[in-house]
Amino acid sequence: MAKIPQVKEFQGLPVVTPDKIRVIDKKAVTEYGVAEGELMENAGRGAAEEILRIAGNLNLPAPVKIAVCCGKGNNGGDGLVAARYLKQKGAEPEIFILEPKETGYGELVVKNLEAARAAGVKISLVKKDTVEELAGALPAFGLLVDALLGIGSMGKPAGALKRVIQLMNKSGRPVVSLDLPSGLLPDTGHHTGVFITASHTLTFGLAKTGLMAAHAQKNIGELKVIEIGYPPELVAWAGR
Repeated sequence: MAKIPQVKEFQGLPVVTPDKIRVIDKKAVTEYGVAEGELMENAGRGAAEEILRIAGNLNLPAPVKIAVCCGKGNNGGDGLVAARYLKQKGAEPEIFILEPKETGYGELVVKNLEAARAAGVKISLVKKDTVEELAGALPAFGLLVDALLGIGSMGKPAGALKRVIQLMNKSGRPVVSLDLPSGLLPDTGHHTGVFITASHTLTFGLAKTGLMAAHAQKNIGELKVIEIGYPPELVAWAGR
């Protein structure tokens, strides 16, 4: 069984397991009155600000063209919020979102997909029979955002998701991963063979244990924690 890294702090904040961050998210909502949508809004807004800083450091010409590749779950929702704020701040984002399950997208994803569309962000649906179009599309962007998989992902990426990961890696463009590079296991930092190699990783709230693993550093790139509004008492509890 793979070991969980034992690093205790990053950026002066506790490092936590995926299980603990789920408890923190739940406590924030049920015990401290933080709306779940507020956490996603804060994550996406903070990510957008940092993405623009990264684009500036890379000397990408303005308005910077950014492809935001979104999965079906809440990590994709974070990406949708980020795309909306990138648009508001003068960038030219385009969303590429994987088609939903038969049951559709979750409530927060639907809400933020509609908000991004209302903000004028171009949105393209990625299906199994259209995914190869990304091979030609992605190199036209200065920067790619990986919002495909979050801490809830299980197993090896397959199908259209697997192909999107491969095409992002082959694009030759810097990739900013939201929360963690898709395909990396959030607890140990190991992978199953299909994963994003990120130039930057923006992890939300608190750093996850897998991001501390020495063997994962080459896939994570530059790591930064984006604060998303956890109550200070919860952050203190996380460090116990």
